[in-house]
Amino acid sequence: MPLGRMGRPGLIGMAARTAVVAGTATAVSGNVQRRQAQRAQDKYDQQQYEADQQQAQMQQMAQQAAAQQAAQQQAAQQQAAAAAPAAAPSAADDMMAQLQQLATLHSQGILSDDEFSAAKAKLLA
Repeated sequence: MPLGRMGRPGLIGMAARTAVVAGTATAVSGNVQRRQAQRAQDKYDQQQYEADQQQAQMQQMAQQAAAQQAAQQQAAQQQAAAAAPAAAPSAADDMMAQLQQLATLHSQGILSDDEFSAAKAKLLA
C-alpha cells in the first residue's frame, strides 16, 4: 500500500509548486530584462559610433573645403600680382585698383567700416 496521498496535492505541495513556478518566472523575467537592456545598449552604442563617424567626415570635408578655398585665393592673388607688373598702370588706374582692393577686403569682412573709411580717405587725399 502506498504511503502517499492519492488525489489532489496537499497544502504544502501546492505551496511548493507555487514557489517553484514563481521562482522560475522571476528568473526568466530577469533574463529577458537583461537581454532587452543589453540590446538597447548595443543599439545606442552603434548609433553613437555612426554619429561620430559622420561628424568626423563632416569635419574632414570642411577642412578640405577651407584648404581648397585658401589655395584658390592664393592663386588669384598670384595672378593679380603677375598681371599688375605686366601692364604699366597710370596713377588713376593704380588708385582705382587700390580702391577696388579695399572694397573687396571690406566686403569679405577683413576690414571694418572704420578701417575702410580711413584707408579710402588716405588714398583720396
